[in-house]
Amino acid sequence: MHNLKRLVVNEWLKLFKKRSFFVPYALLIGMSFIVGYVIHSFAAGMFGSVYDFTVTMSYIQGLGQVVTIMAIIGSSGIVAKEYSQGTIKFLLIRARSRTSILASKYITALIYGLSLTLATAVALFISGSIWFGFSGAEGRWVDVLGSLGYSYVYTVVYITLAFMIGILTTSGGATIGITMLMLMLDKTIIQKEFYKYMLFPNLDLSVYTDGGAPLPGMTLSFSIVMLAVYVLLFLLAGFVVFRRRDVA
Repeated sequence: MHNLKRLVVNEWLKLFKKRSFFVPYALLIGMSFIVGYVIHSFAAGMFGSVYDFTVTMSYIQGLGQVVTIMAIIGSSGIVAKEYSQGTIKFLLIRARSRTSILASKYITALIYGLSLTLATAVALFISGSIWFGFSGAEGRWVDVLGSLGYSYVYTVVYITLAFMIGILTTSGGATIGITMLMLMLDKTIIQKEFYKYMLFPNLDLSVYTDGGAPLPGMTLSFSIVMLAVYVLLFLLAGFVVFRRRDVA
């Protein structure tokens, strides 16, 4: 466990040292304030309080999806670049298992996605407090935390998908391209019974907050189980390929 923690710290430092590390944070924070200003200027009555604003804009219909895009772009090369730069050979000759090396990279990608989610949430809350105030605060923290949870689950699934694609293709460009294509298609709904077992209709858990469902027969617990299955399958495929691939 101590070795894994050290690997995670090393991976985070590698990510942190990139010149572009702070760009996604700056963009998301800037967008949070710009969106708040624009809505306040042209549709001041759209949100009753900072809580309404933060909840709505955290969903994937708001900045939640932008967070996911930034997380995909930022973490897409965490494995692929090791191959393209030839550093994977040096990484694997050290006295560490391939499983622990890959696990540290995956955990780092999840932490990166979480940090983007939290940074955006804080920026949205500050922006919302400036433009919409604190009226109706009772019980709204639960809604805020719920919206962040739904958004982060969505991000985790796509990070895991991009992580697997990066291992399979060993190309950062292909990873971003394929994952973005999936992102554009995930709003597609096919009104067929079999489709509820696919990944796309289960991604947005926020649809259940008002008692709705993407397709008849789907529930929140059903979608959580389906997402867990897909995440496990993505990880299994990625780890199996990484452990067996010859990098000589």
